[in-house]
Amino acid sequence: MADISSFWGPVTSTTEWCEKNYVYSSYIAEFFNTVSNVPTIILALIGLIISLRQRFEKRFSILHLSNMILAIGSMLFHATLQHVQQQSDETPMVWEMLLYIYILYSPDWHYRSTMPTFLFLYGAVFAIVHSQFRFVIGFKVHYVILCLICIPRTYKYYIYIEDVAAKRLAKLYVGTLILGSICWLCDRLFCKEISRWYFYPQGHALWHVFMGFNSYFANTFLMFCRAQQRGWAPRIVYFLGFFPYVKIQKPKTQ
Repeated sequence: MADISSFWGPVTSTTEWCEKNYVYSSYIAEFFNTVSNVPTIILALIGLIISLRQRFEKRFSILHLSNMILAIGSMLFHATLQHVQQQSDETPMVWEMLLYIYILYSPDWHYRSTMPTFLFLYGAVFAIVHSQFRFVIGFKVHYVILCLICIPRTYKYYIYIEDVAAKRLAKLYVGTLILGSICWLCDRLFCKEISRWYFYPQGHALWHVFMGFNSYFANTFLMFCRAQQRGWAPRIVYFLGFFPYVKIQKPKTQ
C-alpha cells in the first residue's frame, strides 16, 4: 500500500492503516478513515455550544475546540497519508491530553500559573521535536503515559460523585474506550486476515466513531464535576430523551 501515485503523491507518513488506499477518490487516500471523523466534529460542536450558552469556564470551550481540531487533523492525515498532515493528527492528540491533565488536576494545584505555563511549554517543545524527528513507537508510548496520568484523578472524581446519571456517563466513557480500542487493535494486528473477509468492518473508522462519543462523554462528565465543585447545582438532562448534557444553575451572585 506504500508509494501509490495519487493527487497527493507517494505516501510519506510513517503509519498506514488497513483500509485500501484511493478506492473511492484520487483525493482521499483512506475514505472511511477520513469521513468517520465527522461525528467527532459534530459532537464537539454541540459540546462547545452547550459550554458557551451556559457560560462554563473557558477551559471547556477550548477542550471542545481541541476535539474538533484533532478530528480535522485526523481527516487531513487519512485523506493524504503525508508526513506533514500526520503531524496535524498526532500533535493535537498530545495537546488534547495536556488539556485534560490541566482540567483534572488544576482545581487542587496551589500555584495556579505554574501548571498552565509548564503544560504550554511542554506542548510547544513536543510539537517542535515531533516535527523534526520520526519516532513511531516512542509517540505511542508517550501518548499512553499521558493517558495513564489522567486515570487516578478521573477515578477519584468517579468515586466521589453520587449522581447516578453522571456515573453513567463515566461508564459510557469507559465502554466506548474499550470498544474503540478493540477495533483499533484488531485493525492493526489482524489486517491481513480481516482484509480477506467478504465484508471489511473498517476497524479504524469505528475507532474514530467510538472515540468521538468517548470524548463527548468525558467532557460532559468533567463539566458536571467542575460545576459541582463551583456549586452550580449541575444535573444531567437528556435531549430527546437519550442525548445527555449538563444543565447548571449558577447562584445569582455569579
